[in-house]
This record gives sequence, C-alpha cells and structure tokens, in this order.
Amino acid sequence: MNRRRLMALLATGMAAPPRSAWAELPTLKELEHAARAEGRIHSLGMPDSWANWRDTWAELRRLHGLVHSDRNMTSGEEIALLEAEGKAATVDIGDVGFEFGAIARSRGVTRPYKPSSWAEIPEWAKDPDGHWALAYTGTIAFMVNTRRLPKPPRSWQALFKGQYRVLLGEVGPSAQANAAVLAAAVALGGNETQLQPALAQFAPMHRDGRLLYIYPGPVPMNLNLADVHVMWDFVALAMRKRVANPGDYEVFIPEDGSITSGYTTIINKHAPHPNAAMLTREYIFSDAGQINLARGHARPIRVDSLELTPDVARGLIDGNQYRAARALHPAIWAWEAKKLTRLWQAEVLARASK
Repeated sequence: MNRRRLMALLATGMAAPPRSAWAELPTLKELEHAARAEGRIHSLGMPDSWANWRDTWAELRRLHGLVHSDRNMTSGEEIALLEAEGKAATVDIGDVGFEFGAIARSRGVTRPYKPSSWAEIPEWAKDPDGHWALAYTGTIAFMVNTRRLPKPPRSWQALFKGQYRVLLGEVGPSAQANAAVLAAAVALGGNETQLQPALAQFAPMHRDGRLLYIYPGPVPMNLNLADVHVMWDFVALAMRKRVANPGDYEVFIPEDGSITSGYTTIINKHAPHPNAAMLTREYIFSDAGQINLARGHARPIRVDSLELTPDVARGLIDGNQYRAARALHPAIWAWEAKKLTRLWQAEVLARASK
C-alpha cells in the first residue's frame, strides 16, 4: 500500500490498514501536513485542568494550527459515545483509564497508531498493535484540608474507622472511582477479584450518607463538602492549586496500600480528523508532551528517558510514599471492572438500605 492510498483511507475514516502496512505509514512531516489541513481536534475526557492538557492543546495549536474542543466524560461514557456515533463520529480522540483501553479495542471503536517513541514505552503499558498506550500513570491518593482536619486518616483502615465524609466519585463508569475501590480492597487484604473487604466497609458509609459520588473538583473543595477526597495523585495535586486556600490541603498516598494505574489515549476508528488525532498522540509521547504531563503532576510513562527540571520534579509526591502501592493488573481488572457496577449495587447500595 503506498502512502497516498493510505492517507486517503485515513482521511475517509475507513478501517486502519493491516499490521503489515505499518512500514508504509506517512512520515512525520506528511502527518503534520495532513493534520494542519484538517485543522481541528475534538477530544473526550481531556479538559485543560486534567494532567495539564491545557499546555498540550496550546502547543498543538501553536505548532500545527489545531483548534481544540473537549467534552469531559468518564471512561465508560467515552466508549459508549464512540459506539453510539459509529460512522457519524464527532470525536477524534479520548483519554480513558488503563483497563478501558482493552475494552475499547474489544468493542471495535479504536484506530491503531504507534508514535515514533514507541520503543521507549514499557511493554506492560501498551497494546502490541498500537490501539492504546499509557501516556502517564496515577496512584490513588487522599487529599485532606488539614486546617479543618488537623489529624487526617493516613490509611484506609483509619478512614473506615472514622466518621469522615468521603468524596469518591461515580463507581462503575469512572476509572478513578473504580481504582479507589480496588485500592481500598488491596489495603484490606483483597485484590482485583476480591473486592468484598472494601465493599463491606463502603456500605455503612453509604448508609450514613457519608459517600459523595460527585465529580472531584475545586467547587466541592471550596464548599467543604467532604473531609477526604479520594482521587489520583496528579488530579489531587492539580486541584489543590485551584482552590482558594491551597496551603490548607495535603495530598498523600495511603500508608496501608494503593493502586497505580494510568491513562491511555484511544483514537476513534471513525475519527473525523484522523491525521490530527494521530499527530496528537505523536506529540503526547514526545519529550515535550511528556514533560507537559509532568507539569500537570502526572508521572510520564517515558519518565526514565526525560530530564525533569527541579521545579517540575518538586510538583510530584515524594517517591517514598509509593512503597505501599502496587501496579494494577489490567488483564484481570478489565474483566472485573465490568462487574463493579452490579457489585456496588448489590454489596453497597442494596445492603446499606436493609
């Protein structure tokens, strides 16, 4: 397949070429030219405030003339939208939780593309055919207003023993909330297939009205709606900078266990601007794109290949706090996470109402 034919296929939104055609993909210069001609990039779940996407979109516009728009959704909602729109697609690229990358591919909504830095991405963090690859990792953390709560719970066990109001997010469609449930289970002796230790502790919290399922952000923080906000470390660090009193908040990893996962871009199989989507992934995995993520407090997947300036490095949590965290097992979690909505209904919502 020649490049002209390949570019035509990509521009019309037809199925991606077989793996044997990878060697004939357009050069970076050709891709840049085609993306500039498209001129736009529409994303899901990649707002300015998350992992410093703001700088990424600004650079893509400055360098390649791409005008950006985003609709913020959970990982599950993103995949559902791509399925629902099909060939009438309005979206080019999305950012979903680790386990949702495999789910998206299995549902046939993704287009493969391997950026030029592909070899520097760990094998565990990418799909062999290029349908998804983690750009950055995140670890479930607690964020607490220490002025309001001078002695915060520093472990899951302490959290469950107290009478704290906890902002958790929407369990089921949210990769962040799902990982929080798993992190709690791991701390209490469970794992991806044994979530009951955590579910049993969350049930009385729900019954007492101490769980908040709203999306984490500066508004609930400024309104003091919760004592403890449970979220990814990089989200918490970014949110802390946006509140009226950032010095009052501490972000830390629970001492008795947590989960490290990550987020992957997925390129829509029927993207209206496929070249812009591929170029966006190319930039995200470049040195500049990876450092942008670090400025948003997210740990870049190519961190071992980067030189972070002292000010960027200081924006991350002390590495010693991660000793109790372990990596997500995505092959298992991709399957188990699909059951979590039903499990949450049966083990937390229904049980709490009895």
